[in-house]
Amino acid sequence: MKKKIRYTDEPLGDIKVIDDFLPSPAELAFNEEQIKVTIGLSKNSVDFFKEQAKKNHTQYQKMIRRLLDLYVAHHQRRSTG
Repeated sequence: MKKKIRYTDEPLGDIKVIDDFLPSPAELAFNEEQIKVTIGLSKNSVDFFKEQAKKNHTQYQKMIRRLLDLYVAHHQRRSTG
């Protein structure tokens, strides 16, 4: 059996706040060259993107693709800068 974690109300120490670099759902609609892959996603995530895609009159797959592209671009800039 795993040891139960006991949380206390103590100082957390040094905390680093990072910028929120993730785009809004509306910013995820974007066209670009693509390749086909198969990926398993949680139902909750897919349902969220489908709902947002409907609100923004686009396809949920495009929004997921754009999110991944922006994530990669952000981390590529950080690793070269």
